[in-house]
Amino acid sequence: MNNGIFFKNRHEAGEKLVDKLKQYEGLDAVIYALPRGGVVIGAEIARNLNLPLDLVLVRKIGHPYNPEFAIGAVSESGQIVGDVLIPDRVDPEWLSQELERLKKEIARRRQLYHKGRPSIPAKNKIAIIVDDGIATGSTMLAAIKEIETQSPKKIVVAVPVSPPDIADVIRRGANEVIILLNPDQFAGSVGAYYINFDQVTDEEVVKIMEHF
Repeated sequence: MNNGIFFKNRHEAGEKLVDKLKQYEGLDAVIYALPRGGVVIGAEIARNLNLPLDLVLVRKIGHPYNPEFAIGAVSESGQIVGDVLIPDRVDPEWLSQELERLKKEIARRRQLYHKGRPSIPAKNKIAIIVDDGIATGSTMLAAIKEIETQSPKKIVVAVPVSPPDIADVIRRGANEVIILLNPDQFAGSVGAYYINFDQVTDEEVVKIMEHF
């Protein structure tokens, strides 16, 4: 690895995950991708394994004084994880307003990305949740809780990179966790492990989802 770089781009990372998920090819499984970057990963996996692609929509809850610092996450149905669940950690009125704002953004994305098409229920299916990497773990944990409410047969998490300590937390919530790169000294951001980590746009997600 050169200066923390490991993957050329999300497409290559998705291709590498395909090799680790071959046993699910053609089974009663669904790829659930976290937008936006995870959708590029998910599309590669779904295409190569002949599986349907759907979305699991979650949003990071940023600290009120530093929005980039994640203190939790919320899912489409209102599943919440993180420090925001600890009493007196944040102002309840601020949290209520922020959750409402995030849920509206999730609803906007659902409508934009799916164009009214119904999502694929995870009930009794193998749910494979994918993203382009894990940093704090908040959004992935919220995604797991969201899928759990639908009573899947099995939950598999597959990502290119994650810090070891966060990976241990994720393993407690999923039946199987596949991580290609688990660096002891995490570089601080998922993007540090990609040569090309350009932001994925809404338009790109819409275009990808039109093919599934």
